[in-house]
Amino acid sequence: MNRRKIGPKGPEVSALGFGCMRFPTHNGKIERKESAAMLHEAIDAGVDYLDTAWPYHDGESESFIADAVTGERRDKIKIADKMPCWLLKEPADMDRFFDEQKRRLKRERIDVYLLHSLDGERWKTVVNLGILDWLAAKKESGEIGYAGFSFHDAYPAFETILGGWDWDVCQIQYNFMDVKEQAGLKGLKLAHEKGIGVIIMEPLLGGNLADPPPPIREIWAKSAHPEWTPVERALRWLWDQREIGIVLSGMSSLSQTRENINIAAEASVGDLNDEERALFDEARNAYRQLKAIGCTECGYCRPCPQGVDIPENFKTFNNAAMFGDIAGARGKYAWMLTSFEKGISKTDSRALHCVSCGECETKCPQKLNISRLMGEVAAFLGGEKELSEVRL
Repeated sequence: MNRRKIGPKGPEVSALGFGCMRFPTHNGKIERKESAAMLHEAIDAGVDYLDTAWPYHDGESESFIADAVTGERRDKIKIADKMPCWLLKEPADMDRFFDEQKRRLKRERIDVYLLHSLDGERWKTVVNLGILDWLAAKKESGEIGYAGFSFHDAYPAFETILGGWDWDVCQIQYNFMDVKEQAGLKGLKLAHEKGIGVIIMEPLLGGNLADPPPPIREIWAKSAHPEWTPVERALRWLWDQREIGIVLSGMSSLSQTRENINIAAEASVGDLNDEERALFDEARNAYRQLKAIGCTECGYCRPCPQGVDIPENFKTFNNAAMFGDIAGARGKYAWMLTSFEKGISKTDSRALHCVSCGECETKCPQKLNISRLMGEVAAFLGGEKELSEVRL
């Protein structure tokens, strides 16, 4: 297993990290025998970084790791866990959640601890609660090894948060499609320049890059390495970049685990030449040609008076059209309600709440008929229409 350092201040770890949010399940619970076998095989192959969080598998992920990884394997791994920042209401909540996480993990020290899912607004809230002093105290006491944050927002918020404290690491969504999404390539470069290690999540865009449509497969066929699978190709693109510390993969089967281990054992910086890198640019452009709605996600339509996240709804719909993952798109749409009900987001931002007021349409540079499109998007993502029935 290749190893990499998560920036100058972070730990040295396996190039591949095990994301513990997509274990196989049965009746809504982790399928423990198969999931434990996946963890054991990964750790025995050299994977030594396990990433979990308070809400993963409805709170079961942390305790499952503690039960499944024992003995010598327990001593080999580093655990990354996260503070559920959306649940923080008062300073005392920080210790309450952290102590419970240590109890679930059966550990007195959490190796890497992140503020979970920060955006610009949530950052202001947690800073006002005193979380930075809390993090510093926990590092000083040795209860936290390395401190960082995971991020879901636009680049300006990332720049603000990155400069707001002396972070060891940060975790961003990044893959060959998301070079301009969220923190993106610009954020990756900035973190590297500041000496902050970068952890990558969503390397396959939620699995959407694993099974490309024919136009993309035709591009990959031009590669000097036609034997590479789409998964291997996407992961090698990441590991070719020296600014990246570790790539997390949310593996859901033993076969996926073995495939990722094999790729991580071979892939490294410099594996791609200029011709191979150019194919990723070509594939990115080809995917974008498959977009059904011409939204550029500029955000000028925000805020919606009804709380609808217009760009996110269009993006979710476009992902279904681009990648063919209809179940995934509908699941993400349903999550908009779930995240509101759990207090993770402040509004139920689904398209069905559009009242066709037209305010957004006066601001849209693309002159999209947003009011009509929102109805079609809501019908498809809500399961009332199939993709072929949508009128755009």
